[in-house]
Amino acid sequence: MGNTKTDKLIELMKLGNISIPKYIFQNYKKIGMDDSEFIVMMYLINLGEKIPFNPKILSEELSISQSKILEIINSLSEKQLLSIDIEKNQIGITEEYISLNPFYNKLSMIMVDMINKKEENKVDNNLFQIFENEFGRTLSPMEYEIINGWVNEKFSNAIIIEALKEATFNGVSSLRYIDKILYEWKKKGIKNVNDVRNLQNKHKEKKEEVEIFDYNWLDGE
Repeated sequence: MGNTKTDKLIELMKLGNISIPKYIFQNYKKIGMDDSEFIVMMYLINLGEKIPFNPKILSEELSISQSKILEIINSLSEKQLLSIDIEKNQIGITEEYISLNPFYNKLSMIMVDMINKKEENKVDNNLFQIFENEFGRTLSPMEYEIINGWVNEKFSNAIIIEALKEATFNGVSSLRYIDKILYEWKKKGIKNVNDVRNLQNKHKEKKEEVEIFDYNWLDGE
């Protein structure tokens, strides 16, 4: 026995009056819609921009009871995926229209987030390249996993690169050493490159104080 919701969607598509953009089909559950809401939303999208709110017509077109239509519309409204706007027509009669702007706004945010994640992956690939250039060799699968682990732990690429510079400055080309640097910084609340610079400056000042204190003034001229 087939899925009645899927069958209904296929039936509407066969009528030739409904199309489903791929990006919506792939992301409707991320937006928070269930299957019934998705069917109603796809039907509404194909009606255009300014949609008269008429539960009776929606019920007839979708073969769904009016009470169920009202329940779905209310649910979509509560999820901020549509709104019911009230306007006066040319002869002054108040009419209700369905606006899908909230849906498009939410969908656009998801799409932007997806694009940003793709950009992050590009940056991560650059991160691996930086390590390989610094080490003068190809990273091993285990080393890739370690660096991915830092990214997953929310260490920024800038901080990871700064830890790599610190290790290189100390003449060490070891991810374990870099791992210790990162987690030591994390314990000290280091979150960005400026914090690293401030910490380095403090160490430098402390070192200079020690050198001045240890100076043998008796040997001076």
